[in-house]
Amino acid sequence: MTTQTTAPKTAGAPAAADTPGLIGIPAPLGRALATGGGVLTVVSTFLAWTWTAEFPGDLTVYGYPGGLQVLVLVAGALTTLFGLASYGVKGLRWLVPAGADAALKFAALAAFATTWYTIVAISAQLGGLVNLEPGGYVAAAATLLALVGSLALPFERPEPDPIDPDDTGWEQFKHTASHTWQTVRAAFATGTPRPVRALPSYAEILIIVAVLAIALLVFTYGIGTEYDELFVGFLIVSGLGFAAVHRAGLIAQATEITSRHQNITVCGAFVAAACFPFTQSDDQYATLGVYILIFATVALGLNIVVGLAGLLDLGYVAFLGVGAYAAALVSGSPSSPFDVHFPFWAAVIVGALASLIFGVLIGAPTLRLRGDYLAIVTLGFGEIFRITANNLDGTSGPDLTNGSNGVSSIPDLKVLGLDLGVQHDVGGFTIGRFANYFFLMLIITAVVVLVFRRSGDSRIGRAWVAIREDETAALAMGINGFRVKLIAFAVGATLAGLAGTVQAHVTYTVTPEQYLFAGTTPPNSAFLLAAVVLGGMGTIAGPLIGASLLFLIPNKLQFLGDYQLFAFGLALVLLMRFRPEGLIANRRRKLEFHEEAEAPTTLSKTGA
Repeated sequence: MTTQTTAPKTAGAPAAADTPGLIGIPAPLGRALATGGGVLTVVSTFLAWTWTAEFPGDLTVYGYPGGLQVLVLVAGALTTLFGLASYGVKGLRWLVPAGADAALKFAALAAFATTWYTIVAISAQLGGLVNLEPGGYVAAAATLLALVGSLALPFERPEPDPIDPDDTGWEQFKHTASHTWQTVRAAFATGTPRPVRALPSYAEILIIVAVLAIALLVFTYGIGTEYDELFVGFLIVSGLGFAAVHRAGLIAQATEITSRHQNITVCGAFVAAACFPFTQSDDQYATLGVYILIFATVALGLNIVVGLAGLLDLGYVAFLGVGAYAAALVSGSPSSPFDVHFPFWAAVIVGALASLIFGVLIGAPTLRLRGDYLAIVTLGFGEIFRITANNLDGTSGPDLTNGSNGVSSIPDLKVLGLDLGVQHDVGGFTIGRFANYFFLMLIITAVVVLVFRRSGDSRIGRAWVAIREDETAALAMGINGFRVKLIAFAVGATLAGLAGTVQAHVTYTVTPEQYLFAGTTPPNSAFLLAAVVLGGMGTIAGPLIGASLLFLIPNKLQFLGDYQLFAFGLALVLLMRFRPEGLIANRRRKLEFHEEAEAPTTLSKTGA
């Protein structure tokens, strides 16, 4: 009998440290190069990179980083910190609970990609490398040095040893201990932190506050980028920087802390969001903020249908349109055939109720279908709504929606006597029209989050999950599948209609072309579904983050023109390849997509 064995492993340091990187440089030398390159990168951002201020951001000043230099400074600082933490520097070990090598690679890549993108942009716009100052060359060399050094660090983690059934009890005990150690090493490689002692409650709450403050800072910086090159650099640094922090284990630790204080985290998130308008000097970026909230709220409503109940709805934007049209027709628009002007609360009820009825009417005859058939039917109903709204112009049908011209001149809302269409001074800050609607939409988002949380944890929510996982098994256990799915459709439609009532007043005009299945800009059904899948189905934060990205990125990348959808599609392909469970995924879905990472590799004995 021939037994397959593995080479013995050296005790002491993790075996992953003995695994070579992509190049032949020893790991200690590579770590030194990466750390030194990070330090030089930080220094280079305080030098001039070009001699003329024609390139956006004014990179001509010594001692003061500007524009893209600020992003390179952030990436260089992350590279330096992770490099020092990899040496076990006291006071920095908390930065890398899951190990520093993988985090150092991503941080060095972020610095390299942003720096070289900036150099290429300078050369392309100003006419060659001759326009670079010494600081640009120093930054290019420093980031290249850091990247080369990081590539020398170990990449692969060893597979766990198989259990030999013929081993003695002592040998199996040693194998169990070895397997436990390999599990710890695997946690270092996958971004899962090693267990740490729980902090006091006040310290964990302070950490939550710090995380929310950083999130607000990153969002404010991203939405306020003034030119295209800066936003592209922001995407590079934020994406790779997030990957570095995740591989360091900080994201997993933050998630663990927030899960112990869910109510505080949710309330803190809304407080942080409410601070956003006060960071803006005018309504330029508050406009994007209110549209992002509308899009995110509708995506969260779709998450009930798709993420919890597992129903693929490709016509969900029609519910948003029904709510918008219903509210517009009763809000005093001169284009409305109804000579009525309902107050805000009545218009909200009308819009939500109309979407509820529309959802039940669509769901009742279609929810007996499953899978692709249901998706095709809902897609058809979404198009039917748009075509019907286009034909109700008094010529092709009754005069109700004014056809392709839509319902226009919708007056601003008045809530408790407060006109949201005019500016208001609050504590020395001037709150403009879009900031007013931002606060109103934030309240509606809070209502939608509350409905999602309460319904997801309820008996009906568990029935939705059962239907999603296996409808046949759920029916066999006594769950009324049709009724449960119809409730999901009705709740999702109501939440979309609720957001539609605000959208009608924000945009002043409601037209059929705003509610397409697919287009270059959201909201449309394709983008809404992509926001749910991208962010993470079945979660609260996932669709909100996914919708924010999918609204902000196309708005900022309009300079790509015809290549905008190509870039968007490429980004989705890459995301689905490397993180198919979404940006914010629950544990069940993460295990479904990464079963191979959880199951140990076993070797069997073969007979001679």
